[in-house]
Amino acid sequence: MPTRTTPQGEKEAPVRVEMTVGAVANGGWCVARHEGRVVFVRHALPGERVIAEITEETARFLRADAVEILEPSPDRVSPPCPFSGPGRCGGCDWQHASLDAQRRLKAEVVAEQLHRLAGIDRKVVVEEVPGAPGGLGWRTRVQFAADRDGSLGLRRHRSHEIEHVDHCPIAHPGVEEVGAERRDWRGAAAVEVVASSGGDRAVIVEPLPRRRADLPDVDASVLLDEGRRGTRALSGRASLVEQVAGRDFRVTASGFWQVHPGAPATLLGAVIELGRPEPGEWALDLYCGAGLFAAGLAEAVGPEGAVLGVESEPQAVQDARFNLRDLPQASVERGRVEEALDRLDIERADLVVADPPRAGLGRPVVDRVAALEASRIVYVSCDPATLARDIAWFAPHGYELADLRAYDQYPMTAHVECVALLVRSRAEDVTG
Repeated sequence: MPTRTTPQGEKEAPVRVEMTVGAVANGGWCVARHEGRVVFVRHALPGERVIAEITEETARFLRADAVEILEPSPDRVSPPCPFSGPGRCGGCDWQHASLDAQRRLKAEVVAEQLHRLAGIDRKVVVEEVPGAPGGLGWRTRVQFAADRDGSLGLRRHRSHEIEHVDHCPIAHPGVEEVGAERRDWRGAAAVEVVASSGGDRAVIVEPLPRRRADLPDVDASVLLDEGRRGTRALSGRASLVEQVAGRDFRVTASGFWQVHPGAPATLLGAVIELGRPEPGEWALDLYCGAGLFAAGLAEAVGPEGAVLGVESEPQAVQDARFNLRDLPQASVERGRVEEALDRLDIERADLVVADPPRAGLGRPVVDRVAALEASRIVYVSCDPATLARDIAWFAPHGYELADLRAYDQYPMTAHVECVALLVRSRAEDVTG
């Protein structure tokens, strides 16, 4: 928090400003103005009159926390988490907003990003994902920070400071049953707790440099994070079982899997519904992870079709190959997407599914995927800004947005998951 220092070295009180808050912005902020500069305000809602405390100042904009609400929005509620609020836990952005309001705000962000970055005007509806009653108890993977005395907490917003907690209301019950927040973790820098839909529990401990962590007894597998060497199981198994649509998926405890318990089935359903894979088709699953979408695609295209998954993370490749072992029409290749497609001489596809990290596909991958001339591209994204940017980059190749689903996969936070369908227009319309 920026403060001014007196000649005697004493810090003055932080600057506070009265302002009216405007529209929502991507990232959990609302936009206001002060003395000609944009102010990104947390803990506020559009239309509110607030006292805002300046927390950061740059040449172009300010960041601030709404510390007093003078004229509240009708969408404002009391935060269900006792650790939420200005200067406290940074894990949630919208604890002070009703669930309906949260979804409207996220829909506005997606629509604004599509308009600004892709020139697309589209009404967006953010749908509920089953498995998070009241927007709580959904997060199946929580990473806690540890202080020097072994107490756990969560990082404050844009800070290395720790907010000590004895529970997390958005954590899945399986995470809370481990009771990590109420135990001593001396020697640990971070402790991640994971709960799977198959009933497995795992704790991943990152030790302090040159320190041995003192590990308490927990009812879970315990893994040690050894940095570049990966994780090593100290007790129990290094993998978890996730169950989706009647199938079991082996997932390395430290690997990627959707953190909302209802998300895998919801996203798989959306991918299949929008992509419409047909028997005999040739489909690609890019950034395939442990093989969730590849399995659904393989079942849809059948033995006469084929599915290729591409994934760069070695352990995820092993998991995906294990999970697809009963589907001979599916295979998985390790590598970066454009490198793997070039190495394997992949020139055409009927359907492409892509689920990249938050940074999106990027122009080189967009160009390489567009060159496949697939009739449908299903793009799964956790960042509406990079999604809209990539949609704009697909347009010169003749692809247009045909459908979009948005899901409230991360209640109480600013994050939203989208599944977009891009279809290829007539060949003569393609310009690049």
